[in-house]
Amino acid sequence: MNTEALVRDVRARLSEGGLRACLLVRDLGTGEELGIDPDTDLPSASLVKVPLALATLERIRRGELDGATLLDVAPGRVTTPGPTGLSRFRHPARIAIDDLLYLSTCLSDGTAADALFDLTPPARVAELLREAGLRGITVRHRTEELFDTPVERFDADQVHLAHALAIDAGTSGRGHRVPQLDTTRANTGSARSFVDLLQALWTPSKIHPEVAEPLRDLLAHNVLRHRLTPDFSSDASRWSSKTGTLLNLRHEIGVVEHADGQTFAIAVLTESSVPAGAQPGVDALMAEAARRLRDHLRQLQ
Repeated sequence: MNTEALVRDVRARLSEGGLRACLLVRDLGTGEELGIDPDTDLPSASLVKVPLALATLERIRRGELDGATLLDVAPGRVTTPGPTGLSRFRHPARIAIDDLLYLSTCLSDGTAADALFDLTPPARVAELLREAGLRGITVRHRTEELFDTPVERFDADQVHLAHALAIDAGTSGRGHRVPQLDTTRANTGSARSFVDLLQALWTPSKIHPEVAEPLRDLLAHNVLRHRLTPDFSSDASRWSSKTGTLLNLRHEIGVVEHADGQTFAIAVLTESSVPAGAQPGVDALMAEAARRLRDHLRQLQ
């Protein structure tokens, strides 16, 4: 199958599964890439925790923060499905900055992330991204806003109503009645901007090696591995990633390093038109789409 036919077929498969997808796969060795709508901005959900980790590690490198500093963190006491770590704690905890980085990045712990945002506010994170030469990712708010969506207002057996609202309340200009889904108010990014971030972490860039290396290690130890991981992790490859999920948004960005030396950065950002919370078939479809584009690029070598 030639490239145009492949991309057309992948797009059709995603559409049949109820997904509007923005994805990009890039060979970090050659720069060759394949994608579908890679420059469309979408709310980034928990993907924002990667720029947050980058900014925190850079401030540690500069001596502005000490990773061993212990912080008192209030419990999140969240009871709705989804949040992890400190977000579900019932009692206060004292945790080092380095360990908050682990919880925020590897467990996608929103309370840990907001403890880091207390140290480095969104505007400062955005500034440090620009200093690293990274454009296209906006950081406007903390993660606590991700806990205050229509899902939290419905009973468990009515979650589909929250998803229906998320699907139907958008505008043609990417505005939305749900603030977290409004690209003029939410944290946002495109598949291309997140692949650019991954490339800057895996290849020489303005990001200092003392920042890039520990962040790569954090991404390698991500524990949420249900989405793209099954198609990219094997005995002959290493998969490092971060997921993002919010209402009808399902994202994952990551890098697969093959034993033969080929390395690919991948970003899959999606919106589902199916009003349901649990959609394992969608996760599998996302992985299939990314793998098919990766396989095609891999065969071009």
